[in-house]
Amino acid sequence: MAKKMIVGWEEYKNIVEKLAIQIHNEYNPTVLIGIMRGAAPIIDILSRILKLPIAYIVIQSYSGEGMEDQQGQLMFAREISSLANDEDFKKILLIDDLSDTGLTLNKSIEWLKNYGPTKNFIKEIKTACLWKKKSSSFEPDFCPIKLDSDPWIVQPTEHYEELSIEEIIKKNK
Repeated sequence: MAKKMIVGWEEYKNIVEKLAIQIHNEYNPTVLIGIMRGAAPIIDILSRILKLPIAYIVIQSYSGEGMEDQQGQLMFAREISSLANDEDFKKILLIDDLSDTGLTLNKSIEWLKNYGPTKNFIKEIKTACLWKKKSSSFEPDFCPIKLDSDPWIVQPTEHYEELSIEEIIKKNK
């Protein structure tokens, strides 16, 4: 297993703010589309800073038993979740938490270009993430941190995956 890089809330927030500055200085998107779940906190913060409508696409990666550290086949939800207007989809900024292999971002761009309800409105798709790992084959348009290795990035919300609701209840009594 790869070395772990543990990221706390303060550092996370600072990286998202750096990303917001990059976007503000170099691009004028009309909608932010987040790849769930990793982009959820990022798109929440960016939409508040940049004052833009948001949309979400849900993707799940399936892999076989014993392949927890490997990316499997991608499965896309049928629909985008958004209250944005069709014309808002002209200049998309597609956001994920990181570019690990590059597969998710590449396949998401392809999926968006073929997504029936909005494909005729799309003029441009650019991408953003917080981290790009060394071995990623994808070069995001906006990315404040380009790593010189491939660590497992432990983000501030990840510890919840290892906690049960009973443990949280006990902790909050």
